[in-house]
Amino acid sequence: MKIGADSYCFHRYFGEIYDTQQDPGSRMTYEDFLRRAIELKLDGVSLETCFFESNDEDYLRGLKEIIDEGDLEVVVAWGHLDGLEYGQSQAAVEEMLGHFKTCEILGSKVMRMVGCPPGPPKDPQPIMDKLAEVMKDPVKMAEDRGIKFAMENHYDFNCDEMLYIVEKVGSDHFGITFDTGNALRIGNEPVKYAKKLARHIFATHLKDIAPVYGADPDGWDFMSSVPTGDGIINMPALIKTLLDEGYDGLFAIEIDALHPDYEDEGPALAKSVEYLRNLGL
Repeated sequence: MKIGADSYCFHRYFGEIYDTQQDPGSRMTYEDFLRRAIELKLDGVSLETCFFESNDEDYLRGLKEIIDEGDLEVVVAWGHLDGLEYGQSQAAVEEMLGHFKTCEILGSKVMRMVGCPPGPPKDPQPIMDKLAEVMKDPVKMAEDRGIKFAMENHYDFNCDEMLYIVEKVGSDHFGITFDTGNALRIGNEPVKYAKKLARHIFATHLKDIAPVYGADPDGWDFMSSVPTGDGIINMPALIKTLLDEGYDGLFAIEIDALHPDYEDEGPALAKSVEYLRNLGL
């Protein structure tokens, strides 16, 4: 098992603070995040492009030096927050394609991408068809570059709908970033769908969640992020299922809306890493 972390764990420290959250009072750079990953002896990182200080090649090559120092595997994570905007934004497509260069510089073979803003569409079928259509040419370009697109279940589509999009695109270079917490939030049992989707999963967001007692159960963050192993997802079974099915990518821990029982993302991430190492998988 290759343990990683998505930089979104520290979104508050990168300046994205939800209305329900407090400002941590300090900020983090990508250099800081990569150093944290090395300190934790992680196998890899998923890097959200929205938090890059620059897309300049010199900046990215500076990050690559730290990545090489830590021998870190990299997933380039594009699309926060609205992604391809239901397949309606050509500007978003062009921005996504621009990160082929990011993948090249950082040595990434997988680009996580997003189709829609969070929130299940009322009429998903035409949106699924549109996204599959929009992605066909980019996927051909990715094939030429040896890069795989991995579309996240972004609390937009359920897992069967994700499978529909993947099969309609019909390429070995288009698959899924399986977000375990988002699967459960939308009503899918994560272990069951890990097995069902396994051959299409190129990346993961290993997100454990637990209910916030007294919160609005209709809110997306009623099920908030907790350290891996502290929540209600059967993580040992999920991880074993993916490994048994041949998944060889990163198990990238992600924290979005940190549960109010926990004060800070740093200790939550460290606790998650320790839990995964102690599984012995």
